[in-house]
Amino acid sequence: MRKEKKLSVKKQFNEAILYLKESKKYIYCSILIFLIGILFGIIFKDNLSFLDSKLKELILKSVSLNPLERIFFILQNNLQISIFSIIVGIFFGIFVMLICFYNGIILGYVVSKYTSSLTDLWRLIPHGIFELPAVFISFGLGIKLGFSLISKNKTFKENLYSSANTLLLVIIPLLIIAAIIEGLLIFFVS
Repeated sequence: MRKEKKLSVKKQFNEAILYLKESKKYIYCSILIFLIGILFGIIFKDNLSFLDSKLKELILKSVSLNPLERIFFILQNNLQISIFSIIVGIFFGIFVMLICFYNGIILGYVVSKYTSSLTDLWRLIPHGIFELPAVFISFGLGIKLGFSLISKNKTFKENLYSSANTLLLVIIPLLIIAAIIEGLLIFFVS
């Protein structure tokens, strides 16, 4: 019985990896949209000062948290974005593309406004190594899910199952690692 479960999880993980490979053009599309958003955030930083209040609000929510609470706070935020991106993909992927673009704008704004050195930028990299791929995968799967409603390749139901499987076996583990790194990094750097 235990061996069957082990084989089943391994089979599901292999299916998730295969689905990722099949979805790579959508994931690359999400990366491109995100990069365009970053560029937009950098170029138009002077017109985006309204983001300061949102960023301050986020900082105030997390500043008094202990490391474990901060890890769960970060994980919760990233999970919400990832799950929401896959779910709203049902609407032809348009909302996912907007979410992706908006998140790129925020990062571009933060980088251009609040990083003054390579050291500041370097602090973003450790958790981004795991967080960004997970988020890009979520965005890409959301876009693919939206397009599967009008496509004749795979049924929407199959893509929904494969997206959920990938969320559970690939995206969530990456986000857990990212949250732990970011939560501890903020604690030790502060």
